[in-house]
Amino acid sequence: MVPELRDILFLDIETVSAVERHDHLNERFKAQWARKASFLKREENQTDEDLFHERAGIYAEFGKIIVIAIGKYVENENGELCLKTKCFANDNEKTLLEEFRNTLEKADPKTKLCAHNGKEFDFPYLSRRMLVHGVSLPALLNLSGKKSWEIPHLDTMEMWKFGDYKHYTSLDLLLALFDIPSSKGEMDGSKVNQVYYQEKDLAKIARYCVSDVVAIAQLYLKMKNLPLIEARHILPSN
Repeated sequence: MVPELRDILFLDIETVSAVERHDHLNERFKAQWARKASFLKREENQTDEDLFHERAGIYAEFGKIIVIAIGKYVENENGELCLKTKCFANDNEKTLLEEFRNTLEKADPKTKLCAHNGKEFDFPYLSRRMLVHGVSLPALLNLSGKKSWEIPHLDTMEMWKFGDYKHYTSLDLLLALFDIPSSKGEMDGSKVNQVYYQEKDLAKIARYCVSDVVAIAQLYLKMKNLPLIEARHILPSN
C-alpha cells in the first residue's frame, strides 16, 4: 500500500431534525428556532415551520445524528488495494455516538479522519452532539490546545480549494468531474429527513451514507493521482 494511504479513516454522517415537526419543540426551543430562522434565506410565504423541516438537521443545536459510516483502505491477500466499510445506525443518538467513540478509541494513534467538508460540518457536528449527551470526546475529535498542524483531520473539499477559501465545491460535482460513480442512487441528502420521519427507513439512509464514504475514499485516490478501487474490492464489514 502507498504509505500516504495508511491510517486514514474516511467518514460521513447523516443528520435529521431533532424532532419530527416544529410543533414538537418546547416553547424555549421554538423561540430559539425563530431567532435562528430569522437569519436564514427563505422562499416567499415560507414559514419557520417549513424551514425547520428543511434546515434544522444541518445545525447541531436543532438536529441529531442517525447514521455514521466509516471506511479504511486495506490490502487483500494478493496485495490489491481494497476499501473496508462499517456503518453505525441507531435512532438513539447517544448509543450511536458511544459506539462510534469506542471505535475511534481503538484506532491507531496515527489515524487521520477524512470527510468532504468535514472540518466545517462532520467533525464539529459530531463533537457538539457528543458534548450534548455527555459523551467524552475521543482523542481524534478533541482539538483543545492543539496547533493547526497537529489536528489529525483531512478534508477533500479543502484539498480541492488549494487555498481558495471562498470556493465551495459539492462532493457530487467533484464525483462528476473525476468520473467517479455518484453516491446519489436511491436518494440524496435533501431527502434524509423525509426518509427518516415519513418512510421510517433507517436502513436506506445507512446505505446512502456508506455510498458517500466510498465516494470520498475514491475521490481521495483521484486527488493523489492513483487509480480507483474496483467495485469488487469494496468490502462491507457489517
